[in-house]
Amino acid sequence: MRDFLAKKVVDLKPSGIRKFFDIAKEIKGAISLGVGEPDFDTPWHIREEGIYSLEKGNTIYTSNAGLKELREEISNYMYRKYNLEYKWDTDILVTVGGSEAIDLALRAMIEPGDEVIIPMPCYVSYEPCAIMAGAKPVIINLKNENEFRLTKEELEQAITPKSKVLLINYPNNPTGATMDRIHLEEIAEVVIKHDLVVISDEIYSELSYLHSHTSIASIPKMKERTIVINGFSKSYSMTGWRLGYACGPENIIKQMTKIHQFCIMCAPTTSQYAAVEALKNGDNDVLEMRDAYNERRRYVMHRLKEMGLPCFTPKGAFYVFPDIRKFGLSSDEFALRLLNEQKVVLVPGNAFGESGEGFLRLSYAYSIDDLKIALNRVEEFVKTLKK
Repeated sequence: MRDFLAKKVVDLKPSGIRKFFDIAKEIKGAISLGVGEPDFDTPWHIREEGIYSLEKGNTIYTSNAGLKELREEISNYMYRKYNLEYKWDTDILVTVGGSEAIDLALRAMIEPGDEVIIPMPCYVSYEPCAIMAGAKPVIINLKNENEFRLTKEELEQAITPKSKVLLINYPNNPTGATMDRIHLEEIAEVVIKHDLVVISDEIYSELSYLHSHTSIASIPKMKERTIVINGFSKSYSMTGWRLGYACGPENIIKQMTKIHQFCIMCAPTTSQYAAVEALKNGDNDVLEMRDAYNERRRYVMHRLKEMGLPCFTPKGAFYVFPDIRKFGLSSDEFALRLLNEQKVVLVPGNAFGESGEGFLRLSYAYSIDDLKIALNRVEEFVKTLKK
């Protein structure tokens, strides 16, 4: 019998996160600081709207692009947050999470051999999605001394005649890094010069602590060459509702919607009704959760400093990325020993790319009580390494 498997899929490396958590499952009593999932319940008024939609019998397909009411609210949100005008009927697509939106954007634009520039460390799906779309990923290994911020010089060096897409994520998973407007303007200048398109994953946009988030699409001449990806999982604690969206130029959104139509049909109807309520009346929920995360962020940074683990101060998302290189252990070795000796789960930094080696991702999307217990254990482990 022939080998029916696609080589490009077989050659993909499994997620480094999932591989590590499969090991962690075997350790009884382990405390995890590894999952990037809010520990808050979805706010009740949002859940209630989802329940009410079911009670009313709203269980049929929506439009392929999403509920009209939801796309109108997304349009309103983008205008009030970033002064960006997107037409609800042509410029917005509702997707099954932000991950689907990224996949659709790449498949809608990539021809075989096109290059997608991906700054790393980054979310684990970016490179595989680019490969499955037929692109050649071009990796920029970001630097800790720059707080993992993409510079215009690094971008310039990565561009070739085959470059088509720059895929960025700020606030960043796994580092918590952000980009100020002045730095985004420098990136935009290079993007325009070389006629690139940007896929900007802004799923953590509401979790910016020291300054308001700037969307690269809001920079002059960038809206027409940017696909903004966002969703409800992180801001409104709606991970399991699986709902995201893309905003961008009509011609690209149209083709993304075509792929979505054939592969998915539409995003979950119940989730869409709940999301309308989230955008209409959820601003206070977002602020409350952000304040809680900020408190945890400050606590975690304080504890890391106390135990002598260097870490730049993250300004967004709900992750810190401490530097463990001075101990002479790889990220995998450190994480596995920490798990086996102290029963704490952190994610090896190399799961997010080569430049993540020597670092660990620690999520503070957990209660202060859990953070205290886990970080006390981390401190005990670090003490053994210093002896």
